[in-house]
Amino acid sequence: MTDAATAKAQAAHAGLEAPRTIVVIGGGQAAGWVVKTLRKEGFDGRLVMIADEVHLPYERPPLSKAVLSGDADIDTVRLVKPEDFDALNVEAWQPECASSIDREQCIVRTQSGREVQYDRLVIATGGAARRLPDAMVKTSHVTYLRTLDEAVALGERLRASQRVLVVGGGWIGLEVAATARKLGVDACVVEGAPRLCARSLPPMVSNFLLELHRANGVDVRLNASLVKLEDHPHDASRVRATFADGSTLDADFAVAGIGLTPHTALAEAAGVKVDDGIVVDHFGATDDPRIFACGDVANHPSAWLKRRVRLESWANAQNQAISTAKALLGTFEPYADIPWFWSDQYDVNLQILGDIPGHAQLAVRGDLPGKRATLFYLEDSAIRGVIAINTPRELKLSRKWMNQGRTIDLATLTDASTALA
Repeated sequence: MTDAATAKAQAAHAGLEAPRTIVVIGGGQAAGWVVKTLRKEGFDGRLVMIADEVHLPYERPPLSKAVLSGDADIDTVRLVKPEDFDALNVEAWQPECASSIDREQCIVRTQSGREVQYDRLVIATGGAARRLPDAMVKTSHVTYLRTLDEAVALGERLRASQRVLVVGGGWIGLEVAATARKLGVDACVVEGAPRLCARSLPPMVSNFLLELHRANGVDVRLNASLVKLEDHPHDASRVRATFADGSTLDADFAVAGIGLTPHTALAEAAGVKVDDGIVVDHFGATDDPRIFACGDVANHPSAWLKRRVRLESWANAQNQAISTAKALLGTFEPYADIPWFWSDQYDVNLQILGDIPGHAQLAVRGDLPGKRATLFYLEDSAIRGVIAINTPRELKLSRKWMNQGRTIDLATLTDASTALA
């Protein structure tokens, strides 16, 4: 990212008046950080948040873990306490759904007929859990996990069940399976691909996760081509899965974790550019200088990855929102974080930093089977990606080196007998 991008953004917004009314569509983590940052940066105008959930902004990572297991609830996952949110002086239209954006008149209209005129608009609508094809599902015993209410309901159903079928061997599916085992529920994970988390991990780490889940009693089935989910023929309160090879699998119910579909319809209908998410620049600005987007729904240019990307992570939802909020007020600080993601499963905290291609050859430091290792992906002796398994301090140091562009000797990285420094 160059200074030219900053100059271009400043020029695009130079002719606009300072905003007096800012509208935020969405009520998740990104939306919450936008409104928090706007007030922190001194914005004292009208601030309207339109969200279809009744809850104030909350963080989603605990949903598939602590909320699902019953160890956390709305009070522990809130982004802002109710009294602190009140102090932000935000008009929270909840539950309410924005139905259209009139770009000519700068008006957002809602399904209930309300409307508000904006000087700046932020679309932080996130996404919805991707659904299984209707032709495949012939039962009501299939659930999805995206919202707090869905997590609470799913947790109650898990605790009343003996066996759950998890469709999808990605992050959500694996975290649900791990939580099910924590609750003493049998779990079967079915994945159509030949390995777990194939889109985001190299084979070495996919195999590590496979062994981890099998060691904890999960029945993991790879290359499993699911063709039908229907009520059990002898018990309509249960579900039966049928696979392409003719085999079947019975469970009390199924959870599908097969990805996220970004909520882009509102922007698309308004003529805002969309391409696997709402297309924004380094500052969250769309091709309409009055409209911004951030979080799971935004497709932004990543300085680290050197390509456009739409990230679905806690860190992205927070930090991109902060950068976007500042840009709304004319302070253009590019969002250029190194992508960072983590997952907690059983006794494993796994963190991923940077860019790790599926074919990457990894340098291993530590004991991977022993569940304490750091894996490095290098290009020209510089760290481009890190996977840390129960080694958060080494990940923190790696982040520092990556931001510095420091070159590292491979032997130093892999010598676990000597501390990284």
